[in-house]
Amino acid sequence: MTFSRQSLSLAAAATTVVLWASAFVGIRGVGPEMSPGALALGRMLVGSLTLTAIVLVVRARRRGTAPALPRGRLLGAIVLWGAAWFGLYNVALNAAERHLDAGTAALLVNVAPVVVAVLAGLLLGEGFPARLLAGMAIAFAGVVLIATTTSAGGADATGVLLGLLAALVYAGAAVAQKRLLARADALTVTWVGAVAGAIALLPFLPSLLSELATASAGAAAGVVYLGVFPTAVAFLTWGYALSRTTAGRLAAATYAIPPIVVLLSWTLLGELPALLALAGGVLCLTGVAVATRRRPAVAAPQPRAAVAGG
Repeated sequence: MTFSRQSLSLAAAATTVVLWASAFVGIRGVGPEMSPGALALGRMLVGSLTLTAIVLVVRARRRGTAPALPRGRLLGAIVLWGAAWFGLYNVALNAAERHLDAGTAALLVNVAPVVVAVLAGLLLGEGFPARLLAGMAIAFAGVVLIATTTSAGGADATGVLLGLLAALVYAGAAVAQKRLLARADALTVTWVGAVAGAIALLPFLPSLLSELATASAGAAAGVVYLGVFPTAVAFLTWGYALSRTTAGRLAAATYAIPPIVVLLSWTLLGELPALLALAGGVLCLTGVAVATRRRPAVAAPQPRAAVAGG
């Protein structure tokens, strides 16, 4: 049973990593035809509808035994989390990718596990590794190198700042979600949060309607893909895995995303980050690995008789 649960958690995390990696490429592909807010709203409308359909099917199959909808403070907390995670994060990331290629954006956003490790250690009691400060310093050096490489005309510096904003929102939301999942199931949290995110993005509805009217079929299909797979499916698998492991450990697994993004971006879009930006990204990922690495367990001392030589 334990092995089966571990396998399911691993499969869920791997699904999230691959789908989130594809989202960076999808955003970059749709970006020229859709503004950041309109793209975020379109994605979340599709994602919310998909999650609503999943919730209805699940509740029908459970025949009234499904968990009750959250109320009171818990509902308010999920709504705020959803507005930040599905609203602010998406707009910031979409805006960042108007200035940066998909690979560079992914490298920046995925410094978030360092922040998650700090927040999880402080707020969730998951420990505060001694390597954390060293990892933060290495990751910061990588960010500086990326910023230096991409800030030739000043516009790309805006992209770097937006990417870092997305990383901070992602980190805070991941830690907050861990607490929410202790009080509600992953499907309910994800569904309510997605609906809240879509509602928070409704001011962009006029832009979405006008831009869809002139968008290509490929761009419209990209919005649907982003809503169904990197949003509805990937956030469900993320919530499932997060409810069964620590926030710091799961966030560390996501540093596999940038290499996948670089490969997909190169294959599908013909884009590659600048060489120094790649070097900065390697520093970022190294910093994440150092900061989130678990200490090896110290073996308990054995009785003297058991270790005596011959």
